[in-house]
Amino acid sequence: MQGQQQQQAYDRGITTFSPDGRLYQVEYAREAVKRGTASIGVRARDGVALLVDKRIRSPLMEQSSVEKLHKADDHVGVASAGHVADARRLIDFARRDAQVNRLRYEEPIGVEALTKDVTDHIQQFTQIGGARPFGVALLIGGLENGEPRLYETDPSGTPYEWKAIAIGSERSDIQAYLEDHYDEDQTIDEAVALALRALASVHDEGLTPKRIAAATVDAESEQYIQLTDDEVEEYLVDADVLADEE
Repeated sequence: MQGQQQQQAYDRGITTFSPDGRLYQVEYAREAVKRGTASIGVRARDGVALLVDKRIRSPLMEQSSVEKLHKADDHVGVASAGHVADARRLIDFARRDAQVNRLRYEEPIGVEALTKDVTDHIQQFTQIGGARPFGVALLIGGLENGEPRLYETDPSGTPYEWKAIAIGSERSDIQAYLEDHYDEDQTIDEAVALALRALASVHDEGLTPKRIAAATVDAESEQYIQLTDDEVEEYLVDADVLADEE
């Protein structure tokens, strides 16, 4: 009984470590990420592809109101998994940071620098009393000096760089598919197709354009471009993962 009371005390205090060195609130934030719909990032030789599962809950919901893909700057895109409201706060922070860098240094911010600024902000909320960690993980992808970069942010405030990564629900299964099929020499079109097949691997019924949002940042234009539903459908057909019409 006493042990349970002690654990509850560690649960309530974000600034208090448990005897085994854990911050329970940060771990609970990671669980919130796992309950969110999946987001996938794939780095290609000529850019970065971002893909999200929007999971529209009702046919009456406006598809465009489900925001899991965001433009942080002309050359940087962000995908989220977890609490959407928390993601919006971090996206606003990232956008301000990118614009401040342009005004101060007259150049676009580096993807690595932007990611570390965001994770520094996230980390502050793991050590402030009266606050809680952000219950969201982000995939930050873009071009830095012409080279594609892809990062994941963790609710603890730790950045990781990846070649291909999945966050959110079914992460382990999607990640296993990416590990088996990733090719470092693939093009950005092939990266989009890989992300679609990876997501379809955990959805036997196939995928629909209304359920998927995708964006690319290619090395040629160095611009964040979100794909239209028609373009997504073309990729679904080419990848042979388009759901059958009922």
